[in-house]
Amino acid sequence: MATAGQIVMRWRILSLLFLARVGMGLQFQTLASVGDDLIVAFGLDYTSIGLLIGLFMAPGVVLALPAGYLGRLISDREMAVLGLVALAAGGLISAFAGGGTGVGAGRMIAGIGFLIINLYFTKMVADWFDGREIATAMSILVMSWPFGIAMGQVGHAWLAEVYDWRLPFQVASLYCALAAAAVFFLYRAPDDLPAVTSGRAARLTGQEWRLIFSAGAAWGVFNAAYVTYLSFGPKVLEALGQTAIAAAGIISVGSWLMIGSGAACGQIVDRFGRRTLVLSVCMVGAVAALWLLSYPGAGLAASLLFGLVGMAPAGVIMALAGLALRPEVRAFGMGVFFTVYYAIMLATPPTAGAILDATGKPQGPIWLAMLLFASVVPLALAFQVIKSRPQGRPD
Repeated sequence: MATAGQIVMRWRILSLLFLARVGMGLQFQTLASVGDDLIVAFGLDYTSIGLLIGLFMAPGVVLALPAGYLGRLISDREMAVLGLVALAAGGLISAFAGGGTGVGAGRMIAGIGFLIINLYFTKMVADWFDGREIATAMSILVMSWPFGIAMGQVGHAWLAEVYDWRLPFQVASLYCALAAAAVFFLYRAPDDLPAVTSGRAARLTGQEWRLIFSAGAAWGVFNAAYVTYLSFGPKVLEALGQTAIAAAGIISVGSWLMIGSGAACGQIVDRFGRRTLVLSVCMVGAVAALWLLSYPGAGLAASLLFGLVGMAPAGVIMALAGLALRPEVRAFGMGVFFTVYYAIMLATPPTAGAILDATGKPQGPIWLAMLLFASVVPLALAFQVIKSRPQGRPD
């Protein structure tokens, strides 16, 4: 039974990690917010912009497993600080780039930080909330990503228009540097965390492999759909007559609303269960919101539906990773989870950009996002079926 002090501490730790992880969304959104400026400055097309957005995810495809393995050698706090520093450094490299290649190099370095933060912040919350309102805690943690994106959607667009496209990268990097200092001085691991070993018990079972692949794919397609919406949703509204800043503001409404709806959705699942039913209802809402987006005058209604319903189960999906793994294999298992996630996230933005270039219609990428949202439900069902089977021995 947790003491009052332990309960207070774990919620303080969650608050710290939430605020630090905001920097991840803030830095990610820079490219989408200044994409049109880069097209003008460096002669790029939308496929190239989609590739630059996707490069943020590229390191995760090859480095997620090694990063997870490093958890056996380096503390979670040190890995988290390293990730935030890389995120800050990558933003600065992009800010001072003289062409698309330099911007891409910065995105790759920032992507390494993004990977590390994603992996270790998720593990740290799973460690602190193992068996204790984990869906609620994960919902709060993952809402830091859209919170940072929403800040960027409004703030980056304004900074780029009033000053220069380089300033958003610099501001995001400063935030990440301050977050790194806060985590270094304020984070500590829970006292009852099981020791990580290198023996047979530290290997994933066959069931854990299947569970983590299902969870990683669900998280990957969900986020790929969200990023596609963020990147190309404003283009849909601009085609209907909105200004760039107004379109960004309307799309950002959904991201702001997710913060509250995500926490509420996590509470519902923690208290009443019915995870797959909740996910099914929310994904219907997400698809409906994206369908509404193309109708004149329906942009705000679509964004409200998207934030209140469509994106509400983000933490519920993320919590699948914690439910799939034993504590002693959590770092390595999270590496597997994010390898699957990053492979999907790397492929989607260039595909969406190519659809826009080929069709000339911003609705094309939105149809791709609708398909991705719809695929979350069968993946969650697969997780539920696998989880219901007897636990196997470590392979």
